[in-house]
Amino acid sequence: MPETHVERAQVLAEALPYIQTFYGKTIVVKYGGNAMISPELREAVIRDIILLHLVGIRVVVVHGGGPEISAMLKKIGKESEFVDGLRYTDAETMDVVQQVLCGKVNKDLVATLNRVGGRALGLCGMDAGLFQARKLEEKYGLVGEITQVNPAVVQDALAQGYIPVVSTVAQGVDADTAYNINADTAAAKLAVALHAEKLLLLTDVRGLLRDPADESSLLPVVELSQVPGLIKDGVIQGGMIPKVDCCVEAVRSGVKNSVILDGRIPHSILIELLSDEGIGTMLL
Repeated sequence: MPETHVERAQVLAEALPYIQTFYGKTIVVKYGGNAMISPELREAVIRDIILLHLVGIRVVVVHGGGPEISAMLKKIGKESEFVDGLRYTDAETMDVVQQVLCGKVNKDLVATLNRVGGRALGLCGMDAGLFQARKLEEKYGLVGEITQVNPAVVQDALAQGYIPVVSTVAQGVDADTAYNINADTAAAKLAVALHAEKLLLLTDVRGLLRDPADESSLLPVVELSQVPGLIKDGVIQGGMIPKVDCCVEAVRSGVKNSVILDGRIPHSILIELLSDEGIGTMLL
């Protein structure tokens, strides 16, 4: 038998115990970055999600859409503004955020999943009060802080055999408005509410690096007790701090572990979940 066939069989055999471990469990995938923009990476992510779904793993996808929002704002002649790394969201921008996230990005992703053989169902954070929020701070405009997650609509979709695809817009509890929500935060909060086994944050970096200039210095496992020291030492810095904070909150609140995963690597989800190798940084 050709070696390639043997290797393929070995890969499948290696995946079996992981499929057994995760069978019937809920995995929340935050989908964003280059994995959303690159056609090759997008297809790999879609196929990973469908494969996991078909082997009995309950996958929930939470997505952002920053580049698409910026592109739409540019079309209408409006500059994107950011404060502390968050998009400043005035009323006009919020209209665009809602239209792009709940409409185009969400439905395009659902259609792609369905076209490749999945059973996806698009949901907005305002559907059935899934995400409820209050204004974070005035300086950010209509950016919200989640106050409550009502996961019943997602649980119902999972029970009916669907792949829920959730956009991160929330219903305001302190005003008659929608709020723009950070996708990492929304994914972490939803993972907790669903009692998920694992949270995967797809990013455009290798994971946590001991030396940011050296991708071979990846930290494969970080315990929560190590996080303050890594922040103090500058290993965790800048935009990685809020991502790690989301992972820490999820694990402290009952999610078994969280993984910061390099979405630039094709099939990174399958490598992380269904192989001995694993990639990215796991926080537990």
